Amino acid sequence: MDIPETDNSRSLIPAGCTDILLCANPKAGARSGRPLVDRLVHCLRERGLATQIVTDIDDLQRLSAAKMADGTLRAVVAAGGDGTVGLVANRTPAGTPIAVLPLGTENLLAKYLGLEADPEGLAAILEKGRLMRLDAGEANGRLFLLMAGCGFDAEVVRRMHQQRTGHISHLSYFKPILDSIRTYEYPELRIRLLDTDGPTNDQGVLRAKWVFVVNLPRYAAGLSLVPQADGTDGRLDVCTFREGSLLSGLMYLAGVVAGQHQNWEDCTTAQVRRLRIEADEPVPFQLDGDPGGYLPVDVRVLPGRLTLVVGMAETMPAGKMAGAARL
Repeated sequence: MDIPETDNSRSLIPAGCTDILLCANPKAGARSGRPLVDRLVHCLRERGLATQIVTDIDDLQRLSAAKMADGTLRAVVAAGGDGTVGLVANRTPAGTPIAVLPLGTENLLAKYLGLEADPEGLAAILEKGRLMRLDAGEANGRLFLLMAGCGFDAEVVRRMHQQRTGHISHLSYFKPILDSIRTYEYPELRIRLLDTDGPTNDQGVLRAKWVFVVNLPRYAAGLSLVPQADGTDGRLDVCTFREGSLLSGLMYLAGVVAGQHQNWEDCTTAQVRRLRIEADEPVPFQLDGDPGGYLPVDVRVLPGRLTLVVGMAETMPAGKMAGAARL
């Protein structure tokens, strides 16, 4: 999705903020990417930016709060995948500038922002880049950046993380997908749209077997469930599919790949600020590809909750000037 540049797109990081905390999660790709982490540290220190590697999330929470309070924190760098970025967002104060060194399996947020695993490039962004704000979703008190899912995909995520012993690759999903195909029963889900734009049925209650709550138009394997989703509009986009079976799931997948699913009667979309998803039995949900827990889940949008460090206008790929705001 192309997002136009705004007049406020040049909100630079204050010059007096010179401290950087680099959060390296060993389970999220940072172990194999340690040479990139070390190179980034070297590049940042060459630019006069005091950089500290932090591997304990409790230490990150304490240090980021202290440095935000005294006005010295330039950014927290999340070195890993989308799960690492989400962990950083959840455990640092609101307004903390977050940068991404993508080292995970999918790195959907980094792709959305046009970022690569390039230490020199990221160091230049941290030296001379700008700040922008994006909305976040919140599910039962936990932030998500990209999307929340409930149904078959959440069951796959639950099984995969239950079996996880180290860094995740695309092959890690093979067995959980097969196991879920054999055993998942597609229970009915009730989606209560509590603060919505546009018409709904059944007094604002949707019934479906698959539910996706989208903040940014990125999903695994390059799929886009809601291509028009905008992470700066103060709303979340809901996409549901009515039928539950392997055959219907394959049909829905084909529709998403072709970009035709939103025209089908089986698919319902809506824009909301708040919603609640319920079921009559334990059903898992996932947040940005990590297990979120079990239903029920209360979801809301937090407008402008995320502060991200991105490149200057002339260095960012076209169409990635998302939601810049003067801070």
